[in-house]
Amino acid sequence: MLPSLFVSHGAPTLALDNCPARQFLMGLGAELPRPRAILAVSAHWDNSAPIVNRVAVNSTIHDFSGFPEALYRMNYPAPGSCELADRTKELLTAAGFRPRVDEARGLDHGAWVPLTLMYPSADVPVVQLSIQSHLSAEHHLRLGRTLAPLRQENILLLGAGSFSHNLRLMDRRRLDGPEPQWVSDFSEWMHRALMEGRCGDLISYRKLAPYAVQAHPEEDHLMPLFVALGAGGEDAAAKRLHSSTTYGTLRMDDYAFS
Repeated sequence: MLPSLFVSHGAPTLALDNCPARQFLMGLGAELPRPRAILAVSAHWDNSAPIVNRVAVNSTIHDFSGFPEALYRMNYPAPGSCELADRTKELLTAAGFRPRVDEARGLDHGAWVPLTLMYPSADVPVVQLSIQSHLSAEHHLRLGRTLAPLRQENILLLGAGSFSHNLRLMDRRRLDGPEPQWVSDFSEWMHRALMEGRCGDLISYRKLAPYAVQAHPEEDHLMPLFVALGAGGEDAAAKRLHSSTTYGTLRMDDYAFS
């Protein structure tokens, strides 16, 4: 059975930057059993309720500005999957959520940037599901647990965000900028809690983890982690697949849950 994954997409330029996080993602797809389809949960689609996109072919959303022209020329036309969109809505509805369907939206950069590295041929169907960052980490954990049965159907659940994400303090001059102590303290607390299966502490990370608010001034980029954790199942074991930093404050850690 496929694990659920959380990957850090960092800055949009991850698609171009020569850094350890990019090199790791370029090899990750080949290491996994080939999925029938992918359900991507990105930090960059944030709504009041879960929304699933249901399209024949995904458009590529360039939802950023001020980056190199090469990024705007990138296209990731992965097919959609009406079957997976409908199945996702069915599971969420049965669990008491009120999901909606969007029949026009494609993939934002939180989804297509890591996917273009993992599956560069764009030949695996992709459906995207939105987060609700105004709600709790517990909400997203429950969302993931609701979707866990998809793993038994050869669906890859991919949460895409960032293990730490403070754009105000990032060193934009240096891709290899030094990692501040507060980034490492926060990230290692989160890592230990994941390894030890301390779901209660993780849900309360905002109060318990050192420098949590500094590491995530907004919570959107960490919520996909909780979806992936939930999708791993009630007793999911976490495995850190990769750890590195870009621009100093962006921890690029990746995890598998199964």
